[in-house]
Amino acid sequence: MTENRPVRPEPGRHNLDPHLDRYAARTAGMTASEIRALFAVASRPEVVSLAGGMPNLAALPLDTLSAQVGELIAEDGLVALQYGSAHGVPALREQICEIMALEGIKAHPDDVVVTVGSQMGLDMVTRLFCDPGDVIIAEGPSYVGALGSFAAYQADVVHVAMDDHGLVPEGLRAALAETRKAGRRVKFLYTIPNFHNPGGVTLAVERRAEIVEICRENDILIIEDNPYGLLGFSGQTYPALRSIDPDNVVYLGSFSKTFASGLRVGWVLAPHAVREKLVLAAESATLCPPTLNQLIVSRYLSTHDWMGQIKTFRENYRERRDAILSALEQHMPAGCSWTKPDGGFYVWMTVPEGVDTKAMLPRAVTARVAYASGTGFYADGFGSRQLRLSYCYPTPERIREGVRRLAAVLESEMDLARTFGNASPRSISGPQNPSPDTV
Repeated sequence: MTENRPVRPEPGRHNLDPHLDRYAARTAGMTASEIRALFAVASRPEVVSLAGGMPNLAALPLDTLSAQVGELIAEDGLVALQYGSAHGVPALREQICEIMALEGIKAHPDDVVVTVGSQMGLDMVTRLFCDPGDVIIAEGPSYVGALGSFAAYQADVVHVAMDDHGLVPEGLRAALAETRKAGRRVKFLYTIPNFHNPGGVTLAVERRAEIVEICRENDILIIEDNPYGLLGFSGQTYPALRSIDPDNVVYLGSFSKTFASGLRVGWVLAPHAVREKLVLAAESATLCPPTLNQLIVSRYLSTHDWMGQIKTFRENYRERRDAILSALEQHMPAGCSWTKPDGGFYVWMTVPEGVDTKAMLPRAVTARVAYASGTGFYADGFGSRQLRLSYCYPTPERIREGVRRLAAVLESEMDLARTFGNASPRSISGPQNPSPDTV
C-alpha cells in the first residue's frame, strides 16, 4: 500500500478488481479485521465466543414490546413509516436530554441530533473536523470502530496510555506537546471515559476536570463517547465531560447497550454551531434516520420502566463479569494480568512476553474459544500481547468454560515460546475495521 493510494498490481499481474484505479485515495485506509475472517467458524455453537460485544437482550420484555410496536403502527403508522427530519423526532430528543441529565448534562433538545447508531455520529464528527493528515488523540487501546472512521478520513491517531484510573493526564500533556513540536495539527481528543471499550477501565472523577482543562488550554475539542455510562454495576453514574465544559465537548450516546442494538438509534449532543453542520451531514448521509425506530424507542421510554430494565441489565452483566474474573483467577497461568471493570462489557488482558495474540487466535478457535486480539485496538501496530474478552453475551457457565479453554491454549503457546524463543511481534499497518464480532 502506498501512502495515499490503494495498492496497484505489478505489470503483467492479473488485476482481480477492475475498479482499482477508480477508488478514492481514502480507501487505502480500509483494511479487514482478522477476526471477521474467522467469524463464520467462531459463531458455531460449539465455539465459546468471548470476542463479540453483543448485548444480551434475553431480559427484554419482548411480548410487551411486540404489542407496543403493533399499536404504534396501527395508531401512528402514517407518521412512523414516512420520511422524517434529519434532526430526529422532537419527542425523542427531549427524552434523550432527560437521560443525559442523569450524568449532570444540561442540554436543549435542539442541540441533539439523532443518528443511526452512535457510530454514524462518530463518522459525521470526523468528517466535519478532520482533513487528511490531521491528528486525533485517543486512548491506547481505543474502540476499533473509531479507528476505522479515523483511517477512512485519513487522520492519524496518536495514542495516550491509560492506567487503572483511565486516561493519564500527564500522558495527554506530553502527547500534545510532542505533536505540536512536530508541527502537526491536533483536531480533537477522542475518549471513552466510562467502562472503556476495550480497556474496561473508568476515568477517575478527579481526573475529569483536569483533562477538560488541558484540552481547553490547548484549544482541543473533546469527543466523548459514552454508550456504557448507565451500566455501572454499583448503579453509580459519573459526571460527563460534557457537564464540565458544554462549549468544548461533543457527546455521543446510544440506545444500543441500554435497549436494543438492532434498532440502531444513537445521538450526538453538540455545541449549537456544530449542531447545524451535523444536521447537514446527516442529511447527506441518510437523508433522515428511520422514524419507526425512533418512535419505538420513544414509546418504550414513555411507557416502560426503562430504568428498571437497565437495572436488570446491570445485574445480568455483573453476574457475567464476576464469572469471567473468577475464571481468569482460577485458570490463567502466571504472568497474565487483566483489568477489573466496574461496568460495561469488557476485560482487557495482557499475556506473557513471547505470545502473539493475533497469531494465537486461529489456534484458539480450533480449541473452540474466540476473543478479540489486541492489535485491532491500536492504530500503530501495538497490542500483540493484549486481547479483549467480552462477557456480555455468553452465560456464566459458557464464560467459565471459554476461559478454561483459552487458558489451555495460552499454556501451549507459552510452552512453544519457551522452547523456540520469543517471536517478534508483527507490525500492523493501520486499524482494522469493525465487524459484528468486534464492536
